[in-house]
Amino acid sequence: MIVEISDEIIAGSHLTLEEVRLALAIWLFQEKKVSLGKSAKVAGLHKILFQKELAKRKIPVHYTEEDFERDLKSAKLMP
Repeated sequence: MIVEISDEIIAGSHLTLEEVRLALAIWLFQEKKVSLGKSAKVAGLHKILFQKELAKRKIPVHYTEEDFERDLKSAKLMP
C-alpha cells in the first residue's frame, strides 16, 4: 500500500518527509501495531539505527519471550 501525503501537508507540518516517516514508524511501534523491523522499514532506517532513535527518545523496545525464543533458535543455527 502506498500512502500519499501532499507537499502542502508536509510543508504545513514544518517537518521533513523523513521526520514524518520516522514519527509514523515510532507511533506504529509504540502502539504495538507493527514489529521493530517493520517500523524501521517504514522509517527507512536499518533496525539498529531505528533502535538508536527509540533510545534517544527513551522509548523501550518490546522484547517478548517469543522474541527471545526466536533469537535463541537463530543463534543455535549459527556456526
